[in-house]
Amino acid sequence: MNTFAQPASTPLVLVVEDEPAIASILSAYLERDGLRIRMAQDGEEALQSFRQLRPDLVLLDIHLPKVDGVDVLRMIRNDSEVPVIMVTALADDVDKLLALRLGADDYVVKPFNPPEVVARVRAVLRRTQAKPAAIAAPIRVGPIEIDVEAHSAAVYDSAGHATPLALTLTEFRLLACLAAQPRRCFSRAYLIENCLPESDALERVIDSHLSKLRRKLQLAGQEGLIETVRGIGYRLWPWD
Repeated sequence: MNTFAQPASTPLVLVVEDEPAIASILSAYLERDGLRIRMAQDGEEALQSFRQLRPDLVLLDIHLPKVDGVDVLRMIRNDSEVPVIMVTALADDVDKLLALRLGADDYVVKPFNPPEVVARVRAVLRRTQAKPAAIAAPIRVGPIEIDVEAHSAAVYDSAGHATPLALTLTEFRLLACLAAQPRRCFSRAYLIENCLPESDALERVIDSHLSKLRRKLQLAGQEGLIETVRGIGYRLWPWD
């Protein structure tokens, strides 16, 4: 499907949905809100369109023909940190958590209200495209250095060698929040409000994002920096 004539600076959304009626409704509402739209009807077409178009956001159904939506998400995350909103069935809690663990930025549950989907898309685009507040210098806490302006993070070893961390937007926000006040314990509710401010995600969603962040820190040679405080939340506890 071709989009209406709009400036190239207008965000491009790739809608991946195998049910034509749902895809048409979503596209109509998103276009009405001023976004550029391309559609794909199966996982193979989604991956091909993603590589060719490099959209600003992907609205991705989980259950797709040819290549499943979860596999599409996994392959996108191997190549890009572009925001992805998953569309799931009402009872598929396992699908939601799996998608979030793989790096989805948000999810929408069927049956959905199209204006709510548009609001979710706009909220994620604001988070990913917003310029962070200026800071005087990168945050350095123990072996971790976070440059909010450059949206980059790295782990340093004892010899001073840096290992960059490939983080999703949510993971980066969580790490920056924890590092801004090391040793402070943050509740899950606080982390959702400050790191996913436009999302109505459940508190356990934070557990999924932090679990993936911990694995990335572990792969960079730093294990145990993020501690779970039972019954309260999480804190960053750098080594002295």
